[in-house]
Amino acid sequence: MIKSNNLKQIIFSFEDKNGYYYNIGSVILVACCMGLSWVWIHRWSQRNKVGPKTWPLIGAAVEQLMNYDRMHDWLVGYLSKSKTVVVPMPFTTYTYIADPANVEHVLKNNFANYPKGEVYHSYMEVLLGDGIFNADGESWRKQRKTASHEFASKNLRDFSTLVFREYSLKLSTILSHASFENRSVDMQELLMRMTLDSICKVGFGVEIGTLAPELPENSFARAFDTANTIVTLRFIDPLWKIKKLLNLGSEALLSQSIKIIDDFTYSVIRRRKAEIVEAKKSSNTNIKMKHDILSRFIELGEDPENNTTEKSLRDIVLNFVIAGRDTTATTLSWAIYMIMTHENVAEKLYQELKNIEQERANEEMIELIQLDQSEDYASFNQRVSQFAQLLTYDSLAKLYYLHAVITETLRLYPAVPQDPKGILEDDVLPDGTKVKAGGMVTYVPYSMGRMEYNWGPDASVFNPDRWLKDGFFQNASPFKFTAFQAGPRICLGKDSAYLQMKMALAILCRFYKFKLVPDHSVEYRMMTILSMAHGLKLTVSRSS
Repeated sequence: MIKSNNLKQIIFSFEDKNGYYYNIGSVILVACCMGLSWVWIHRWSQRNKVGPKTWPLIGAAVEQLMNYDRMHDWLVGYLSKSKTVVVPMPFTTYTYIADPANVEHVLKNNFANYPKGEVYHSYMEVLLGDGIFNADGESWRKQRKTASHEFASKNLRDFSTLVFREYSLKLSTILSHASFENRSVDMQELLMRMTLDSICKVGFGVEIGTLAPELPENSFARAFDTANTIVTLRFIDPLWKIKKLLNLGSEALLSQSIKIIDDFTYSVIRRRKAEIVEAKKSSNTNIKMKHDILSRFIELGEDPENNTTEKSLRDIVLNFVIAGRDTTATTLSWAIYMIMTHENVAEKLYQELKNIEQERANEEMIELIQLDQSEDYASFNQRVSQFAQLLTYDSLAKLYYLHAVITETLRLYPAVPQDPKGILEDDVLPDGTKVKAGGMVTYVPYSMGRMEYNWGPDASVFNPDRWLKDGFFQNASPFKFTAFQAGPRICLGKDSAYLQMKMALAILCRFYKFKLVPDHSVEYRMMTILSMAHGLKLTVSRSS
């Protein structure tokens, strides 16, 4: 029975089982007070906590989203105060580490407990599939064994050296044009084109021509960049699965990009398979086996036990493309930026290149073409080409200061600034931090290179000499210098990456000087790779 004729009371009240009426507004008010009290107690309990403060249910999602565009420096701030930072999120917990002892535990000592994991695999599968960088267990071990054998091949090394020289010279030709025409360039874009063309030649055995003088648009390159950016966003976008299911927003764009990537990749695979079949049918002994990675894996796949499909070939090659293109171009961009903003480094590097040029020329009994600022375009390019022929695998290995410059760049600007791992079972890190199964542990190369507890009081200073002793390069522990990962998953392409970067920088730093375009902002963009958000806009001048 209703005990009041008041309409508002009828609408906004309810009767319990004992016949008592309660005003809904009062109930809401009490609930709000209780909720606010809960939030206040939760926040108060964190007053002495090291790391980002969290909210009930959503964890640190708000602070992480607010700092997304500068997340690497956001982590530097926390990791400089604590070697381990725990960041709860709505569906998982990220534990960020910068202490070499913790890193060694995760990457080596308890390696089996920290795979890529299902979460990471789900984020990256659309782009990387089940390729080596996105695989665990037996699939990863099998690919690793095969790839390690191929990277150790002298044929691949010699082929790569020729390819890297060829495309470094194509880049030089474009820069030469720019210098004679007093035209600015976006160096990062040019380097991305150079490394894409190079890795497609080494990986696919095809010439895609993005580094042509007119800089043609390439749908594969554009789609690859778009896909890379979107899969990175998945790490902090709790709605990505819903958007994928409904084919909305960024996930719709990702689907379009993946189709372009797959159409190109599968067409190359089928064409290469046909070429190999035709070559085997032909009696022409002049037909030579190609040494690109795709051809090698197609041949290996002829063994029925390998179970190689077109999909697995697609995954293999795209994994090598993302490893060999973006990482190398990004590192070269930061290296050039560091060199041009540190005159003492630029001068020492120039002298090393001049010295080895003269030594190699004397050994080969070559008379060097003399340069001056009044020479014509053809003479300058001829001189650059002459120098490039002196750059062999062995001669590049003697450029210790150049090696130190690249390594110091990677210390401060690692191509992969964060690398997350899944957690299979509960564990305790060497520093006592407890991690729970199902969460993620991320070691952070970007932060590690800036930590004074890792590198001393000058950790933030760009100083290639820290890597040299009596003029020779000295390595650091891979668990402290983590740019190429460490342990069983240490980068197989490390030597190949250094080879290409040395080849390109030796030519560029010997014959060109760079100056930043006025008011151009240099800052990173949030992707899996530490690329520059606005490119690297430079003016170019020639050196004698």
